[in-house]
Amino acid sequence: MKRTSVMLAVMVFASSAYAAEISPSDVVFNEDAAVAESLTGTPGDAANGRKVFMNRKKGNCLACHQNADMADQQFHGEVGPSLDGVAERYSEAELRGLLTNSKKRFPDTIMPAFYRADGFTRPLKKFAGKTILSAQEVEDVVAYLLTLK
Repeated sequence: MKRTSVMLAVMVFASSAYAAEISPSDVVFNEDAAVAESLTGTPGDAANGRKVFMNRKKGNCLACHQNADMADQQFHGEVGPSLDGVAERYSEAELRGLLTNSKKRFPDTIMPAFYRADGFTRPLKKFAGKTILSAQEVEDVVAYLLTLK
């Protein structure tokens, strides 16, 4: 009986953690285009965020931004601002807002909305209705960016 209680508790905890994830259409931006509430209710993992940041098939942030923390990586872009010291320029909520949908703050930016699933045309049908990054990946990249002081 004890094992059943533990398994039930784990299932309830797991389902409540899953329920905490905010869908892309339910993200709330404040007047400064910041997103105060975590998309997952789970703290971001800066080490994983660093991997997503440099992954050419996920964040691909280096395609546009320079980042001295990744000096060992090739081909840093110069289109976007350098991300050195970004944690001193933006709050956690502002960084989350920029990653979720940068166009809310900078309408003319070419930076993609990493956590938006509709309102644009996808060139391939397999990507329709999908976000570039998952909610947890956004939180992980935010955690990583907060290390860049």
